[in-house]
Amino acid sequence: MAMTQINYKDNVYNLSYEIINNNQKTTLLILHGWGADKELMKQAFSKELHDFCHLYLDLPGFGKSSVAKALKSSDYVNIIKEFLKEKKIDIDIFLGHSFGGKIAALLALEFKNSKLILLSNSGILAPKSLKVRFKIILFKFFKKIGLGKFYRYFASQDGANLSPLMYQTFKNVVDEDLSACFSKIKVKTRIFWGISDKATPLKSGEIMHYLIKNSEFYPLEGDHFFFLKHAAFIAEKIKG
Repeated sequence: MAMTQINYKDNVYNLSYEIINNNQKTTLLILHGWGADKELMKQAFSKELHDFCHLYLDLPGFGKSSVAKALKSSDYVNIIKEFLKEKKIDIDIFLGHSFGGKIAALLALEFKNSKLILLSNSGILAPKSLKVRFKIILFKFFKKIGLGKFYRYFASQDGANLSPLMYQTFKNVVDEDLSACFSKIKVKTRIFWGISDKATPLKSGEIMHYLIKNSEFYPLEGDHFFFLKHAAFIAEKIKG
């Protein structure tokens, strides 16, 4: 594991990262999802893709990476770009799970010669259940009367137990509809999805596949963390 400091918008971010197979020429940037860290992605892929250099990164506010202010998805993209520029690292393949997949997709829009691997990523809005809509209405009422500090009782599982700073970040990124961005992706893309995923439903993956014209779609058995069981299959497709 290594640490580096990145200056972004007058704030310092300490980023934790790890590079595996540094002697290989083709480099993957592997990004974790919300609430996870690089260790989860290493658990899945560190024993695969021996002919590739792996770059695992803790996103700001997760794992051992710091966060200085509430961020938007565009901020995560820009911080990673600064990190890659600082380290003089060229990325050939962006791979991301869930929230990390959303960030990987946004990066691929700017790195035209890259390839993209998406694992049950976010960015397509699924309809909210009646229970969730009720909680939102109730929270807005409590906030209006000055009881917003009790947000933890109304937050989703991903939003619960967060610091106020990261909860604001969560609110900034959770309801983004990136359909227009996905339709602009031109790089070769492979999309893998858990058939039983409830966090990002299979329908979202099907929509994403339709929007990204140069894409292949692989629904696989499992939930939101299906890739832990299918890492070898995903790796074979990456090499293909």
